[in-house]
Amino acid sequence: MGLSTQKFTQSMKHCRESQQVLKRLFDVCFSIIGLIIFTPLFALIALLIKIEDGGPVFYRGIRIGKDGKPFRILKFRTMIPEAEKVGVWITPNDDPRITKIGKILRKYKLDELPQLINVFKGEMSFVGPRPEVPYYVEKFSEEEKAILSVRPGITDWASLWDIDEGSLLAGSTDPNKFYEECILPIKKQLQLKYVKTHSFLTDIRLIILTILALILGKRILISYEVKMITHAKPYTTEEAKK
Repeated sequence: MGLSTQKFTQSMKHCRESQQVLKRLFDVCFSIIGLIIFTPLFALIALLIKIEDGGPVFYRGIRIGKDGKPFRILKFRTMIPEAEKVGVWITPNDDPRITKIGKILRKYKLDELPQLINVFKGEMSFVGPRPEVPYYVEKFSEEEKAILSVRPGITDWASLWDIDEGSLLAGSTDPNKFYEECILPIKKQLQLKYVKTHSFLTDIRLIILTILALILGKRILISYEVKMITHAKPYTTEEAKK
């Protein structure tokens, strides 16, 4: 009995290690392919950002990654230079700091494209919990710290549930408070769900669902399991204003 249990444990460990290697190979290969394919688009976006206000092309904010290690997440800059010094951390779609080109980039999620570089470098993965700023990570409970046991990603269950966060926050009198009280708790539940149940096949499913969600342009609750975790339909703009 003890020998069977030991063999099962070793088998599961080997399986997890194999999936981690497969996941990393997928990240490296497809991040390279993505960077090559989108090079012309990168150049065009960079040019438009420079033409508008002459500021930096990239936003390089500090986020907390795997095992609590900080890194700089890359995005195309969609707000005025040094926007973090003149406003809240959380950005609703009606934030006056957003530039003209920034509104377009955020609408179609094009500002996220530079994260392909983070994926290639191993700081992020295509699929994993979205990385948070240090302020929110410092408030993690012991259970929630498990979120830091995997590489952060571009998408996961929480990202699908909260596919258009900016529109939810639009009109809110206190975006930070609304985010902390109404959005973040559910996001962390879904992130923990991913950490506990993730697999390579789950990652592929999440990538496909994310592409479909972006095409449809809708926030969606994916699967019965996610509905059970949230216990509610997505928040509306009207609720965000309260």
